[in-house]
Amino acid sequence: MLLSVAAAVLLLCVQCLHGSALPAVSSYEFTAYRMQQYDLAQQKHGCRGAIVVAEARSADEPSLTRRCVIMKVSDFTTERYFEAQRQNAAAVLILLPKNTSSIPHDTIQSFMVSESETLQKETLMPVYVAPEDEQLLYMYEEVKQAAATRTSSIFVRVLRSMVTATAFQILVSNNAPIKAITDNAIVTLEGVLPGTGEDIPTIVITAHYDSYGLAPWLSYGADSNGSGVIILLELARLFQKLYSSHSTRPQYHLMFSLTGGGKYNFLGTKRWIEENLDHAESSLLHDNVAFVLCLDTLAYGDELYMHVSRPPKPDTPMHAFIQQLEEVVSSRFPWVKVGLVHKKINLVESTVAWEHERYSLRRILGFTLSHLEDPKSELRGSILDTMSQVDFRKLKRNGIIIAEALARFMYNLSDKGSPKDVQVFKGQLDFQDSRISSLLSFLTSVPRAAQLLDKEPGHILLVNSLEHEFKRYLQQVYRHTFRQDKRDPDITFFDQMNQPIVMYRVKPAAFDLFLGGCIAAYLGIVYYAIQNFGFLYTKLKAAVKSKHQ
Repeated sequence: MLLSVAAAVLLLCVQCLHGSALPAVSSYEFTAYRMQQYDLAQQKHGCRGAIVVAEARSADEPSLTRRCVIMKVSDFTTERYFEAQRQNAAAVLILLPKNTSSIPHDTIQSFMVSESETLQKETLMPVYVAPEDEQLLYMYEEVKQAAATRTSSIFVRVLRSMVTATAFQILVSNNAPIKAITDNAIVTLEGVLPGTGEDIPTIVITAHYDSYGLAPWLSYGADSNGSGVIILLELARLFQKLYSSHSTRPQYHLMFSLTGGGKYNFLGTKRWIEENLDHAESSLLHDNVAFVLCLDTLAYGDELYMHVSRPPKPDTPMHAFIQQLEEVVSSRFPWVKVGLVHKKINLVESTVAWEHERYSLRRILGFTLSHLEDPKSELRGSILDTMSQVDFRKLKRNGIIIAEALARFMYNLSDKGSPKDVQVFKGQLDFQDSRISSLLSFLTSVPRAAQLLDKEPGHILLVNSLEHEFKRYLQQVYRHTFRQDKRDPDITFFDQMNQPIVMYRVKPAAFDLFLGGCIAAYLGIVYYAIQNFGFLYTKLKAAVKSKHQ
């Protein structure tokens, strides 16, 4: 009888353990993307570690030492990230929703701010981002539930830890050392619409096409700077129609450029300017440049800021163009706020804030047009800057404002008595919704991080397609490929940006003690029953006899 009771107790424990077994698989492999790692201007940025062998824990846990902290986008804050660093956490794994449009706007803003602050400092702690799936979400819920039991009584916590708890071990199996990459090529595209006349001024319209975010493989840059690229390509298409007829060809050269390395101190712009001014025998940049218009982050908000290194003088072409732009806004889009932001170039700093500063350093007048007032805004580099965050109407509106202002300036429409609300681009000469949508889909089809654009076939195809667009509408199209000096590179990237990670489902160490205790107790009961069989039999017989009486 006693043996049966002991067996029943042990069976109950086993059933309890099986009842708590997870429906998840015992091991699961997924791909995660490591945080940025690069050296720029003799400064180290991003994550320096890649190897992870640690137990998964929720960010709500009080102790994170040597643990892999699992967070959702809504959990990731600057405070929690730095707390994980302070406690010497083994790693941080951020789960990214596949559909970012479902994330509340305030959560997106909070994540972007934390992401920007995270990227400003170097860390040895590996940081990974992985797209959410069923298995990872199950792991997240389990570690979240385990953290919640910390507030329970000590008996409940011990019981759960010993019997029902399941731990997850996170393992990056690639133990190869991280290697530096210095052979990246930066491609800049150039094309021209030649005006009529001799010795006429040139207007340069430029935008950088690469993207930036916490993880290069997840950086799609829809607004920054897919919006600038789209407006530039639409301007090339529309003005090509005006330049195709001698009667409507203005007395300005229009020069277009799409530059690489924009997220890394505008290295593509720097090298392209040097190529045109210092090495080329003839270039439109050698001649009379009216101004340079840089397009950067233009797909959101009801603000347009003109960033300048020095305020334009009243008698300059740049001042006249800005007046035309303000006139277009006031007559057709009065709810749009237009502002001039003056920021001097600090020669002590090794990096520049906006693309026009590269031209200003070479005494070429230019300015950047953006809906952002602060060059350090978190919107300029985030993995959440996806297609779902773009406002198509505002992107189109900003493109129309720029196109109309350019036309009014180049054709001198104000002095000719044209109405303030005159529309040059309408009918066949209009921004096409379908083309804007298809261009944005194309630009966000692959991540455009600079370290990927010359390595992966899909990314190389994207740059080739942009070159094809230039050749379709522009003349004198050139592709400039700049390679770094391996002995003294401008920027150094690192490999292992995407890693296979294995998640193992394991029981905690306390479970082994509990199971060992159960087995020892069972064997002890069996041994006691055998050694005292006569005594137990007599007691049992007496109990049965008294029951019958």
